[in-house]
Amino acid sequence: MPSKGDSANTRDVTALVGADTPNIARMYDYWLGGKDNFAADRESAEEIVKISEGRVLRGVRLNRAFLGRAVRAAAEAGVRQFLDLGSGLPTRENVHEVAGPGARVVYVDYDPVVASHAHAILARSDGVGFVQADLRRPAEILGHPTVREIVDFDEPLALLFVSVLHFVGDADGPHRVVADFRDAAAPGSHLILSHLSKDGFPQKMAATEQVYQGASARLGARTREEILAFFDGFELSEPGLVGPTEWRPGAGGAGPERFAGLVGMGVRR
Repeated sequence: MPSKGDSANTRDVTALVGADTPNIARMYDYWLGGKDNFAADRESAEEIVKISEGRVLRGVRLNRAFLGRAVRAAAEAGVRQFLDLGSGLPTRENVHEVAGPGARVVYVDYDPVVASHAHAILARSDGVGFVQADLRRPAEILGHPTVREIVDFDEPLALLFVSVLHFVGDADGPHRVVADFRDAAAPGSHLILSHLSKDGFPQKMAATEQVYQGASARLGARTREEILAFFDGFELSEPGLVGPTEWRPGAGGAGPERFAGLVGMGVRR
């Protein structure tokens, strides 16, 4: 009998991605309370829960909430097209659902687990596409027929790098990657970004990085200065690069909790 987390969808993609290797998308799904994960994913995810003393569970939900607030803010500013790079498994309140009717969205992820789910779920949505591609190769994504069909690069768009760039190693030039997408975007385009920082909890972050050594992608947190550099060419919007509870929290105000992640939104000059 399959365990609680082994849904039909996850069994369908077993042939594509081994169930014995922790997968970063499925680990994130587990933390969000999803069912699309295997025992290996849950075991590694629980290790990180222990290391973080439970903060990761709250953190991923706050990160998802930031994504929603930032997408709404971009939509209110007139942005109607979104390129979600490293989108992960589809879940509740996806970008096209938050952005509202008429929004055009392309989700991009290289993971076949994500692709299997995304093609099935997003096929029913108008103005929405999925591209299985590696964000470390911007030219391939920017020239992809699906991207060119949905996105008009003469108009402002939102570039989303949410909880993904800490999986891109320094050797792959993550700042160059973001700059390539920035240079293809029209003035007035938005950058929506969240990234793990090593500054607040250095020992716990080092232990977390060790867990990811055996996962489908390695984790590399960065300093605040390194994260801020992703916004080169963008004007950082208020309240700047802050913790997820501090980014436009609404009527409830910012909470006292501290998390390892930093989030922000910028507008291309």
